[in-house]
Amino acid sequence: MPIRPDALDQQLVEKIAPGIVLLAALRETHNITRTAEALQVPQPTVSRRLAAASTALGAALIEPSGRGVRLTRAGTILTEAAAEALAVIQAGARQAREEVAPETGHVVLGFLHLLGRSLVPRLLRDFRRSYPGVRFTLVQGSRQQMLDQLRAGEVDLALLAPLPAEDPRLTGFPVTEQELLLSVPDTHPLAARRRVRFAELAEEEFVTLEPGYGLRQIMDGMCADAGFTPRIAFEGQESDTVRGLVAAGLGVALLPHFDPGTPAGVAEVPLTPKVTRTIGLTWPRDQWSTPAVHAFRNHVRTLNDHVK
Repeated sequence: MPIRPDALDQQLVEKIAPGIVLLAALRETHNITRTAEALQVPQPTVSRRLAAASTALGAALIEPSGRGVRLTRAGTILTEAAAEALAVIQAGARQAREEVAPETGHVVLGFLHLLGRSLVPRLLRDFRRSYPGVRFTLVQGSRQQMLDQLRAGEVDLALLAPLPAEDPRLTGFPVTEQELLLSVPDTHPLAARRRVRFAELAEEEFVTLEPGYGLRQIMDGMCADAGFTPRIAFEGQESDTVRGLVAAGLGVALLPHFDPGTPAGVAEVPLTPKVTRTIGLTWPRDQWSTPAVHAFRNHVRTLNDHVK
């Protein structure tokens, strides 16, 4: 009786499976010795498993390249599939481990740079009072970077502004409202004003965050609503850098209040009408959650009123 194709595939998988982790590591190291060191296995074992996988597949997976090696086309295809499979296996192992011991779980939390000053430390401090054994990996970046990492499964939860209503694959809830102010050099004519209309800024030079940041998205939208295109003098990746450029007299910026107080050389002027942004907690709609992730999400929801 002939063997069915799916049975042949199953036999192939069984033969090449021991080499999958090696291929994933080899893609990063391009060197068999460093791969063996990274995985803490003898170098002959690495060579033997790779040779066995190549024999089973009927094609070479690696080839010499200078003093190292590189993946062949077949090796690249197999390695890309292996990376996806390993991510699923790692997620399953993590879920199983935390199901047994949820009090010692792990949460990967992404957030915007600006939120690391007060909101994130406050949420973590309060949560750890009830779950002192939960470990956190904190990932900072732009709004777009956080969205990309959420979709890729690289972070469990992310604190973003604004909430990603444009992506049906993500869900979440609002956590707090944050007022946005006009930051100007303290010698600027607007520094003494009690309030400023955004339309008055049409001739100003702006210092702003790069595209992909939530604040930049909000500022661009406000400029469009006010009927002008912003004159951008400098773009940065850190709000502290933006404030420093404002203090140096290089432009004005749209930023949240600087806590604990306005830095030297900068005046913060409220806008009229008042401008706020919603900061929310976001996660993939269909992604499973470990007990630790679920507990932290519920904690943030419960403390919603206390962090405003």
